[in-house]
Amino acid sequence: MQSGPREIETPFRPIPLEVPEGMMPNEFFNSTENLNDLVHNNGLLVNPENLLLYRKALGHSNDFDASIIYNTSNCILDPLGRPVRRTQVPDQVKHVWNRMNQVLIEYMLEQFPDPDEALILAGEASLDATWPLTSAGVPSIRMLHNHFIVFDKRQLREARLADADNPNLTDGGQHSLFQAYMHDVYHQFFSQLDLQILRPVTDGTCRLELTGYPQGLPSWEVQGGVEVLKNIRFWREYDAILMGFIDFYRTFFTQVSTRNAPIPRDAYFPEQIENTLIYNNDFLKTAKKVRDQCIHDAKYANAIRWQPAFKQLLYRDDSGRLIITISQNSIGNAITELLGVVVKRTPDADAYEAKEPRLIERLLEVRRRLVEADLGEPIGTRYWGVE
Repeated sequence: MQSGPREIETPFRPIPLEVPEGMMPNEFFNSTENLNDLVHNNGLLVNPENLLLYRKALGHSNDFDASIIYNTSNCILDPLGRPVRRTQVPDQVKHVWNRMNQVLIEYMLEQFPDPDEALILAGEASLDATWPLTSAGVPSIRMLHNHFIVFDKRQLREARLADADNPNLTDGGQHSLFQAYMHDVYHQFFSQLDLQILRPVTDGTCRLELTGYPQGLPSWEVQGGVEVLKNIRFWREYDAILMGFIDFYRTFFTQVSTRNAPIPRDAYFPEQIENTLIYNNDFLKTAKKVRDQCIHDAKYANAIRWQPAFKQLLYRDDSGRLIITISQNSIGNAITELLGVVVKRTPDADAYEAKEPRLIERLLEVRRRLVEADLGEPIGTRYWGVE
């Protein structure tokens, strides 16, 4: 079978939300009113830390698809002032969030044990002020949230090949600035992190045979499998990957913005930046290339994401290993496309409702486990109760 990114169709039930006159849809979706609708129509569980587990109404998959959002919509009304990455989350919230992640990932692996039959992933993307509010492709909820998704590999095998030049398929060597021009220094920078549980995978064996993705990105095996997710050391290393990415991104675009700029303030790894980046000619000449294009090309300059924009993902590879990877983000890019899966959502209530009972059954079971672990209280909606 030919390897390549796949485009699948996922039916959904149209959402009866009316956008107030005079508002752009993406402005409304960032409002407290929309978040209230999310809670009451799709909410599954909430806790005192403002972490909300909900069903994805416009989902990627109808086999299993849920998210946890750090719902600060009522306590931080400014959409640009809300936490949008793990490094901005209070420690007590992050502690609960890590435990919720562990329960959900463990449940997915238990329910879908065969890597030949199901693609399992869990991850997050930055949803922050790197976009103007009115730009096309602005995320619908400007708050930090996780995705938990299972794809049927039979559906992926039967799906059509996606256009490999689709700009959403932001991966190493194709559309990623870091991978195309700074591959060696990018990987070298990550190699200096103090990691004991996460082991670098450098031979490409973590790519999915079906799609050929992810491509060229730094990746790490979770040594010890799902049980290690109960270890605080794992989550600290998971955070270190993100902090390293943020340092690299900020350092690069600081150099793009200002020639010979100093190390960014509040850098997590200033010694690594000094030792690896600001004396590296490939790094600095790429910054010059981007800076020169910004000066002469207004459209290109307007598209620059000056603040860190990322997707961080945990997934199960073909051999059953848990793999961590991280990538730049791009406007319009869904987290599934990091693994070469392009989702085309189609409005079809009948097709969705044929899959809905089993989907909700799974969501309610994982909710029961979260409640049992003292990770929140159930929410009732028109589709399910609190029992």
